[in-house]
Amino acid sequence: MTTNYALKSKPALQAIPFIDLKTQQSRIRPQIDAAIQRVLDHGMYAMGPEVFELEKALSDFCGAKNVISCSSGTDALALILRAKEIRPGDAVFVPSFTFVATAEVVTWFGATPVFVDVLPDTFNMDPDSLKQGIQAAKKNGLTPKGIIPVGLFGQPADYEPIEAIADENGLWVLDDTAQCFGATYKGRKCGTIGDATATSFFPAKPLGCYGDGGAIFTDNDEFAEILRSMRIHGQGINKYENVRIGITGRLDTIQAAILLEKLKIFPEELKQRQRVADTYNEALRDVVQVPDLLEGTTSIWAQYTVVLQGQDRDKVVANLKALGIPTAIYYPIPLHLQKAYDKFLRATDSLSVSESLSHKVLSLPMHPYLEESDQSRIIEGVRASL
Repeated sequence: MTTNYALKSKPALQAIPFIDLKTQQSRIRPQIDAAIQRVLDHGMYAMGPEVFELEKALSDFCGAKNVISCSSGTDALALILRAKEIRPGDAVFVPSFTFVATAEVVTWFGATPVFVDVLPDTFNMDPDSLKQGIQAAKKNGLTPKGIIPVGLFGQPADYEPIEAIADENGLWVLDDTAQCFGATYKGRKCGTIGDATATSFFPAKPLGCYGDGGAIFTDNDEFAEILRSMRIHGQGINKYENVRIGITGRLDTIQAAILLEKLKIFPEELKQRQRVADTYNEALRDVVQVPDLLEGTTSIWAQYTVVLQGQDRDKVVANLKALGIPTAIYYPIPLHLQKAYDKFLRATDSLSVSESLSHKVLSLPMHPYLEESDQSRIIEGVRASL
């Protein structure tokens, strides 16, 4: 059967949610209310029992030996870098086409983020550009220390070539899974890749709380103990003994209680996200570049992002908005061109793929509760707008 995607004249329609947290909440509201009530009853609002229950549940989910919950995904990255003792003169390699937090934390310690280009199909770190970045860092008198690959939009980076480069150059790998926790790479679950993993539980994430939250994953017991100390002011055997410089990086107990309930339905929601992505791919492949996955890799589809093929993005966005279809642009300016970061080193003078993608990408509504009728309406609107 052939579907007619021609744009039809119709009355104004209610806007479709870009991310629908209300439907998810209504599904588990009794469990959420009960979980919050338990915290209110025992009154341990910081480092209560739910925090440790969540860490155990996350460990069981992904297979990481140690899980250290914390106050945000950004603090998860920062705690790892502090524990790695990076300092001025060190170089840390980050993709330019991603959210700013990945590079931001490197600068907090006086180290230099070296911006690396990404691949045009997966949007993730380009190993060849990484090699160029390492050479550029050495040429400029910096000491290469580590790599932070990002699993952008839900798909993990291509870790095997990145790990080979890291081994060859004596670098550690910090896996940023803020957008891909729950995905797998060639049989390996995110959370078990690299020296350590950082993730975010910001509300818009596929596994998100109702505020800020994050977690660190590592199989290194000694490193985990350092991180646990540092997230609470560098404490030793008690809170008034400080054995290292730390931060206030705890996850609130109420947020942990909420995440415990959300984690129970997370595997089912990932299947629903895949269903939505499959439908988009089938219907839009002939008019835009759709996000195909690496062989042996799964995505959690944190975003569904297409690449326009010569169309005027502003007009497409305006047309879809008029039809009640929201869109988002992740990301309109690559990090190496941002005012705050344009002084830092790049793998090459022009990171051409990051620069090109920033003008062509467009993200469509994506969540587990997207009704078939709404998705059909989105597809119809996109095809008509193109």
